[in-house]
Amino acid sequence: MKTILTRTLIASAISMSVAGAATAQDMVVVSWGGAYTASQQQAYHEPYMANNPGVNIVNDDSANDAVAKLRAMQEANNVTWDLVDMVASDAMLSCDEGLVEEINHDSDLAAAPDGTPATADFGDLIVSPCFIPQIVYSTTFGYRTDLVGDTPPSSISDVFDLDKYPGKRSLEKKAVNNLEWALLADGVPADQIYDMLGTDEGVDRAFAKLDTIKDQVVWWEKGAQTPQLLADGEIVMGSTYNGRLFSVIEEEKQPVGMMWDWQIFDLDGWVVPKGSPNQAEVMKYLKFATDTQRLADQAKFISYGPARASSAPLVGKHATLGIDMAPHMPTSPANAKNTLLYNYSFWADNVDDLNEKFAAWLNN
Repeated sequence: MKTILTRTLIASAISMSVAGAATAQDMVVVSWGGAYTASQQQAYHEPYMANNPGVNIVNDDSANDAVAKLRAMQEANNVTWDLVDMVASDAMLSCDEGLVEEINHDSDLAAAPDGTPATADFGDLIVSPCFIPQIVYSTTFGYRTDLVGDTPPSSISDVFDLDKYPGKRSLEKKAVNNLEWALLADGVPADQIYDMLGTDEGVDRAFAKLDTIKDQVVWWEKGAQTPQLLADGEIVMGSTYNGRLFSVIEEEKQPVGMMWDWQIFDLDGWVVPKGSPNQAEVMKYLKFATDTQRLADQAKFISYGPARASSAPLVGKHATLGIDMAPHMPTSPANAKNTLLYNYSFWADNVDDLNEKFAAWLNN
């Protein structure tokens, strides 16, 4: 049974979610929905609105296809979003296409408590002049503990082993991550993955591996779907974001385990659309929401690592459960034995082409 905590947090976020255009007092913030938006609501939005009663933050859960929607808004000269949460490669692509504003990180954002400038505090996580990092997260696999027998899956190869672990899997409905995992499971060394995906032969090899489980895959488009499929027992294992799995395991107490083998590290953060209706208010909000304490506060509600170096020592216990959050972070040494760092530049350059090939493969 879902805990009161999870229902309350998600209901708090969803109750404010609309898809309409912004009004003068509304600030439309686009993010990923579910437990993630709930964590932002608790850590950032509610404190900001309490300090700024004239501002109403409206959550829109369209981040999964934000680049395409921003392109359409810019083409129509009708931008209705104020702030967008994006993965790093999408932010790089949006910046290159002129869809989002460049940021002066040191003047626009707060310094660390000891005076360290934002650029030094975020370090090399600032992968684009338009991108403000928030979190380090991973995409990995959860599984039903009661459906995998006495030996839980522990290797990415187990995802592709229908004999050992029969049943439905869930995978995200896009090329990203799936192609990497397919090559890893097919024996390609991690340091050769992106070189391989840069060739037609490598892409064909990845799709051939995905072919072996294609008819057993449920495809998801939002991060909340896999946790729900696991909770309902409709799949035996599936990919999603580690924080979503933390929620279903620790907060909802579902019979779900987490497999960390070859989790894929990624960055997530903010971008400001060009033509944002309330840009002055957005910049004020960003200075607040990305300071050292606020990024540490988000880790009280979801197991994602804060992007600022100065925030890491402030990560403590879960706000309600009272458990230490550090062991649940993807960067914990016990969880990070086999990891793949998402190649932002590769995907910024190749995402459209590979997603087209993925769509064609999916429809065959």
